Amino acid sequence: MLTRTNVKNGDELSILGFGCMRLPTKNGAIDEQRAIPMIHDAIENGVNYFDTAYIYHNGKSESFLGKALSGRYRERVKIATKLPHYMVYKLDSAKKILDTQLSRLKTDYIDYYLIHMMTDKPTLDRLASIGVMDWLEKLKEKGTIKNIGFSFHGTKADFEALIQAYPWDFCQIQYNYLDENNQATKSGLLLAASLSIPVIVMEPLRGGKLVTNLPEQVKKAFDNVGSMKSPAEWALRWVWNHPEIMVVLSGMSTEEQIEDNIRIASDAMPNSLTQEELKVFEQVKTILLEKTKIPCTACGYCMPCPAGVDIPGCFARYNDKYLLGDKKAKIKYMQILGLMQAKPANASRCKECGKCESHCPQKIAIRNELKTVSREMEGFFYKPLTVVLRKILRVK
Repeated sequence: MLTRTNVKNGDELSILGFGCMRLPTKNGAIDEQRAIPMIHDAIENGVNYFDTAYIYHNGKSESFLGKALSGRYRERVKIATKLPHYMVYKLDSAKKILDTQLSRLKTDYIDYYLIHMMTDKPTLDRLASIGVMDWLEKLKEKGTIKNIGFSFHGTKADFEALIQAYPWDFCQIQYNYLDENNQATKSGLLLAASLSIPVIVMEPLRGGKLVTNLPEQVKKAFDNVGSMKSPAEWALRWVWNHPEIMVVLSGMSTEEQIEDNIRIASDAMPNSLTQEELKVFEQVKTILLEKTKIPCTACGYCMPCPAGVDIPGCFARYNDKYLLGDKKAKIKYMQILGLMQAKPANASRCKECGKCESHCPQKIAIRNELKTVSREMEGFFYKPLTVVLRKILRVK
């Protein structure tokens, strides 16, 4: 496992970080019998950075990680978790959340503490006005928090303003070859490096969109380079090619993903891609941007929907129609979102409450997009046909 040095504090961090947002599940809960050995295996193979959050897995991710790391494993790793600023309107709220997190994680200190889902400087100003930033600094002096950072989901201009507004110890951004010019952008990455602020990268595979169901043109473009790598390996190596990036998070949900990612992270050196290989990414990016209709990463922050809509699922089926040219896309949409779930979760169930949009890191106009999905994927006969088929299939 390769490591990179945190220029702020000298920590040697594995270039592969374990994201605990997409752990394996069983019957709607984290499958601990699988997930705990996966965590331990990752550690034994050199992974020493574990990223979770207060809200992941419906609030169960931190407790699971605390259990998985209890005993001899805690001192071998760095834990990163996040303060949900959107739940903090007075300082006492932040204090209660941190106390809960320390209890869940079975620890008395957090190595890397992030303000979750920051979008702009006014958010920082609000937190400072109620004393949160002063409080965090005092916790850092005591050693309860080792490093203060933020995860970002906004525009380039907002990132530039935010990262220069406070002496951050680190930051976390979405970055992959398709999003090089989205959100923080490459110029934001370089700005952070110029300020000696370490960068953690999330969504290197864009929620799996850069791995599964890729158009044949993309697969051929990669294969034409001559080295037979999987789409996941290509995408990860592209991110690790940037020397400004300290850790790349991967939400690993299978043993095979861990094994493969650790293999790649054993020799993914910065500035190692050739000019020919870098040109292929430009070709692939052009193909994908032309075919992707809705930039959803399936992060799940928009869920649960009060009306029962499976928002990421609706967008995934709709995007597949164009990405894959899938002639059976409407049938699959009906099967997955109308027939195979206990309750239908199709787009037309949207009540336009707007709750989802306030939590979307990609700033997608979800209500409008769901109308488009409904119009293109459902049609006049969708509802009556679904009702009839559910009765015939005895779906309960």
